[in-house]
Amino acid sequence: MILWTYKNSLKSSLVDELVVATDDERILMTVLDSGGNAVMTSPDHPSGTDRIREVALRFPNFGVVVNIQGDEPGIEANLIDGVARLKIDRKDWAMTTAAVPMDPNEINDPNRVKVVMDAKGKALYFSRSPIPSQFKKNVPAFRHLGIYAYDRDFLLSYPDLPASPLEESESLEQLRALEAGYSIGVHITERAALSVDTPNDLKLVIQDFQAKGLI
Repeated sequence: MILWTYKNSLKSSLVDELVVATDDERILMTVLDSGGNAVMTSPDHPSGTDRIREVALRFPNFGVVVNIQGDEPGIEANLIDGVARLKIDRKDWAMTTAAVPMDPNEINDPNRVKVVMDAKGKALYFSRSPIPSQFKKNVPAFRHLGIYAYDRDFLLSYPDLPASPLEESESLEQLRALEAGYSIGVHITERAALSVDTPNDLKLVIQDFQAKGLI
């Protein structure tokens, strides 16, 4: 899975250097043996953002750092470029992420994180619960996608922010930034590949890859 994510991420036109950050030697060797770039990180990081920060410290020449999660084997380059471009253009936003119109049948699934935005495209809240409320039917909802672009200085200071009650309640680390008053921009895309969050997701991704003749 990590090699598919790595291969597809290389297609991005805005990524200058791609590095897999892991604390698992099996993943490290899989990437290195395939000719990719990977580094070992501390096994003690409480979150993916802390892990990305460690790697960012080793690469001081990049002002924007993009976090692409390794469980996104079908990720498309235009999604990466959209999130990165939004962060480059909006230097006043601490970080950017992405969302896609949600399948109404998934609105109640806590594994599908939802996001609501203001009129300027800034995130107002992320939740595992249905937001906005479906009190009125046919209200558009957006599924959050697990990709982030950070301002370097913000990323380096992120672990020093106190863990927030909302973050702990939802188990969503991006809420730490929101609750601390930082802006998160949201790039809207019309379609996105499924991430692998559950065993059923893995089955769906395998079926999709088989249908496309990729495996």
